[in-house]
Amino acid sequence: MLTLGIESSCDETSVALIENGRKILANIISTQIPIHQKFGGVVPEIASRKHIVNIMPVLDEALKKADRKLTDIDQVAVAYGPGLVGALLVGVSAAKALAFSLDVPLVAVNHLEGHIFANFLTHENLCPPFIALVVSGGHTALVHMKDYNSFSLIGQTRDDAAGEAFDKVARLLGLPYPGGPQIDKLAKQGNPEAVDFPKALMNKNNYEFSFSGLKSAVINYIHNAEQRSETINKADVAASFQKTVVDILVYKVITAAEKMSIKKIALAGGVAANSLLEQKLSEECRKNGMDFYYPSRILCTDNAAMIACRGYYQALKGDFADMNLNAMPHLALKDAEN
Repeated sequence: MLTLGIESSCDETSVALIENGRKILANIISTQIPIHQKFGGVVPEIASRKHIVNIMPVLDEALKKADRKLTDIDQVAVAYGPGLVGALLVGVSAAKALAFSLDVPLVAVNHLEGHIFANFLTHENLCPPFIALVVSGGHTALVHMKDYNSFSLIGQTRDDAAGEAFDKVARLLGLPYPGGPQIDKLAKQGNPEAVDFPKALMNKNNYEFSFSGLKSAVINYIHNAEQRSETINKADVAASFQKTVVDILVYKVITAAEKMSIKKIALAGGVAANSLLEQKLSEECRKNGMDFYYPSRILCTDNAAMIACRGYYQALKGDFADMNLNAMPHLALKDAEN
């Protein structure tokens, strides 16, 4: 079964072709990062216009790399939310046009679920049940994957997502967009014990997250130093902030897995590429006799392969969309049952 996936939720235009759910034949990604860097973040209108320009060339390149024709496609899967509404509409419109013209099923994929399924593309032997930690620019959540199409939300952020906090702190430190990789790089030069930043919601059996207080603590630390005419060590601030975020994430996912007696943990989302998070979670899983899974670097960030993979498993249970499908920018990650 050949699934064509389309991803355009933010600033990456991506088209992928996946065979039987897990074999990547092509995963083409056109990033807009150089365009948005001058603005310090993604400009939605510019992102939408670039998706319109990029979508067909990216589709053509994916078909060429996979050595397949449009008529070989069995179904079209597209991320319809969450994300930037204008950007999502480009992908949704393209997917609907392809599905209609080829007379094949259309599959509407939750972008966040796609991030979890990126693990299946990297680890061919991975199967549910497991606990997934989804950490991205807009979302932070713990998910109990009971089966491919059955999962429950254990906890999520009450305010800022971890990735959002990374970007905001990076901006405070004068680092270029995207902020997460810059914080990760700078932190390697700093002392993670230099500043004692607060950790919210750390009481036992609480699996929700909150990073707005941490962000405010970093702002206050920098402003107080400026008022005293003190020079801050940016590397120490970056290292201390990153350690605080990672400590919170690792503690929550390990305690959740222990309570539910689950021995497999999967990391997902753009922040999955953070080197300290990968290192610490790997160490803690090893200490607790748990198996740890995380996607390859290219599958951590937004890509169509993960959308096609998720779409494949939805198609197996007959979960299709119709031509009334619309973009849902505020689509949530919620419980699902077979």
